[in-house]
Amino acid sequence: MPPECPEVALEGAARGDQAAITTLYRSFNPVLLRYLRHRVGRVAEDVASDVWLLLAPQMSGFDGGVGRFRALMFTIARRRVIDEYRRNGRRAPTVSFDEEYAEAFDQADSSDTEADAISRLTAQSAVEALVRGLPEDQAEIVLLRVLGDLDVEQVADIVGKSKGAVRVAQHRALQRLQETWSQKVVTR
Repeated sequence: MPPECPEVALEGAARGDQAAITTLYRSFNPVLLRYLRHRVGRVAEDVASDVWLLLAPQMSGFDGGVGRFRALMFTIARRRVIDEYRRNGRRAPTVSFDEEYAEAFDQADSSDTEADAISRLTAQSAVEALVRGLPEDQAEIVLLRVLGDLDVEQVADIVGKSKGAVRVAQHRALQRLQETWSQKVVTR
């Protein structure tokens, strides 16, 4: 998809164009689901549906760019995650790849191709492998920065921290990832 397509789709969605809204959904829902699968596990698709339902009324007349739309989407997603934790009265554990793999095949839509399912599972497993050893706040910042493609200021607004605190947490997370993955490098 050319880089200008999400911008064009966002403009169309602001005018109420259903095809543009569909394009936005197809462009942004996969990264939203990856974020939510890490945060709420098995109910990620339900929470994603809630996010889109809350986004829909805000699309009409939306005048920001793609970055601002992503920030809005992840802000709503994070608030829904917090609501989910409160509703369950506990912190939701992250989902391991094995559980996600089994669930994906149990609930696979018959219209999905095998390659599509495998590519989504592979991407999710890569995300899980990267953030598995990080503290929750660092994992969330990395997910928002990488999956959400958000800048430091947007992430700071979403998580309620200063830009400096986000930079420090991201730096520590990346250092930790480097230490973890450099020890796991296989050489021949």
